[in-house]
Amino acid sequence: MLDERRLQANLRVPVDGIIGAGTLTALFAKMGAAPAIAAELGLAANVHFRTYGILDTGLRLAHFMGQCSHESGGFRYMEEIASGAAYEGRADLGNTQPGDGRRYKGRGPIQLTGRSNARFYGRKCGIDFETRPDLMAVPSIGILTACMYWDQKGLNAYADRDEGTAIGNGINRGNPKSDKQPNGAADRIERTALAKKIIL
Repeated sequence: MLDERRLQANLRVPVDGIIGAGTLTALFAKMGAAPAIAAELGLAANVHFRTYGILDTGLRLAHFMGQCSHESGGFRYMEEIASGAAYEGRADLGNTQPGDGRRYKGRGPIQLTGRSNARFYGRKCGIDFETRPDLMAVPSIGILTACMYWDQKGLNAYADRDEGTAIGNGINRGNPKSDKQPNGAADRIERTALAKKIIL
């Protein structure tokens, strides 16, 4: 279970035991988001975290926050800093047309990457990300795609078992059952530990 009052006390927000946009905004800010981004993420997360079961337990919330904090540089970057040229020609990402690497570079808190992901998650939520991948960099839309991706990969189950490496591989390699270490493993562990300290 999620201890709502403990989380609110740790965030130094009003302790009423009811997680809402205000508490989540404070959590995103504590994890590094600038005020405007934190507020937009908090508002949207108050809806989508419930839909995708991320608020059901403290471990789910902590792992989600820690992993996405790694991917987005503390929720500061909703679009990958690199050009995306490294993704050019990556058929595994659906990048089959010239310019796809740059066009479909990572966006949103989970840094959703590739034409295939843009098409799949766009169709899932009814927004044409394949034509307008820039929309995934809007924080309130990006947090939705992050939750959808998290759900699609079944990462709540790994969070319930506190399996951070599997979650990192689910995000970074697209396969939580990979036996390799995800890129940025040490930073993922550190950011998840911070999230646990705030939430658990």
